[in-house]
Amino acid sequence: MLQYRIDDVQDPGNLGTIIRTAEWFGIKHIICSIGTVDAYNPKVVQATMGSLARIQVHYIDLHEFISSTDLPVYGALLNGQSIYQTEWSTEGLIVMGNEGNGISEEIITLIDQAVTIPRIGQAESLNVAVATTIFCSEIVRRQLV
Repeated sequence: MLQYRIDDVQDPGNLGTIIRTAEWFGIKHIICSIGTVDAYNPKVVQATMGSLARIQVHYIDLHEFISSTDLPVYGALLNGQSIYQTEWSTEGLIVMGNEGNGISEEIITLIDQAVTIPRIGQAESLNVAVATTIFCSEIVRRQLV
């Protein structure tokens, strides 16, 4: 099963939405960097709409964790292969980045496959919670086909 890693997400509403999205798509665990907003921040709890009670959120040193795994690591980056053309493994890690800075340079060096959501319009970037939802949807869609 693919697992999500969150790299320093700061906005409580974003983390809450990511947790709620994870539950929607059947993801049981989210692993966050030490710098990610606290899952028990009242705004995070409110944004999860109850999903926090059913999803396990772990805080660890992402660099150490990713360095110690043999699983493929996919990173949500602006310059990468289209999410719609990516060959997803049945197991692996997906790293989503910070709202303002994306994935940290330290973590980028550990990514095996950069993946992007193709941009059609002129927007500079997507909100991390929205991008996570698109990733979840595409991966689940592929598993159901």
